[in-house]
This record gives sequence, structure tokens and C-alpha cells, in this order.
Amino acid sequence: MTHLVTDSPIGPLTLVGTGNTVTGVYFPNHWTRPDRSAFGERDDTAFPEAVRQLKEYFAGHRTTFDVPMQAAGPDADRAVWAEIAKIPYGATATYGDLAQAVGGLPHEVGAAVGRNPLSILVACHRVVGKNGKLTGYAGGLKRKEFLLELERPPASERGQLW
Repeated sequence: MTHLVTDSPIGPLTLVGTGNTVTGVYFPNHWTRPDRSAFGERDDTAFPEAVRQLKEYFAGHRTTFDVPMQAAGPDADRAVWAEIAKIPYGATATYGDLAQAVGGLPHEVGAAVGRNPLSILVACHRVVGKNGKLTGYAGGLKRKEFLLELERPPASERGQLW
């Protein structure tokens, strides 16, 4: 297990994993951040492809990630994370939508979303409350709002005229 810390527009991100496989992306004060002793040694050369793709994403040049990643967790959580991975860039889904897809209850889905260890790579910021309301995010609502705004198409592509 190894980790690195990389800068981003929403603060430093800690990437954790083994070999080239990312198993966690964490913010400072992340709600469900594991004990740092589980991160292994720091290696600032680790995960070069993941770092490159995150930089491209934040620059507005990437809409999907194709780095090796693996999230550990119970089957029910992994089912929710698989549904999150289906939400396209620039779109959102509600906790209720996910609950319907996996056959669970919205509050159970919410807990699983909060335990997603692959923030940004598995875009749990795209999960919103009923009627599009921004609700909890392991990195904080300001980060969630930033990420959703980053993915929002320009007004010209939304069909709005000024």
C-alpha cells in the first residue's frame, strides 16, 4: 500500500492504492477517511496516470476516468458504487433513483454513497437529494457544488440565450 498527495482546485487529494491500482481518493477532513496508517508509505511518484487524468478533469478536458481502481466494501455498497459509476458526466441522480436501481432504501444508499472510497473517480458528487437538492458529501458541500459546477455545460450548450 502506498499513497501520494496531489494538489487540486478543491484542496489536496490523497490517493491510496497498491501498484497502479487506486483504492482510495480522500479530501482533508474526509468523513470516512480511514486511519492514515492504512495509507502505507508516501510515494510522490505513485499513480502518475491517475494524477494526470485528475488534472485533465479539473482543467475541463476529461469526462471519464480509465485508471485501474478497486473499491473494497460490502456487496451492497459496491452495488451502489456501480450505479454511481453509470451516472454520466454533467448529469445527476437522486438517492431515490439509486435505491430503486439496487433495491434498497434511500437512507441505506446515502450511507453507501458516503462510504465511497473513490471520490471523484466514482463520481458520488453527482448524487443529489430529492428535487436536485445538494445534500451530504464526504468532502463537504462546497466541494460538491464546485464539482457539479465544473461539469455543468456552458450556457450555449444548455440552449440558453442571453
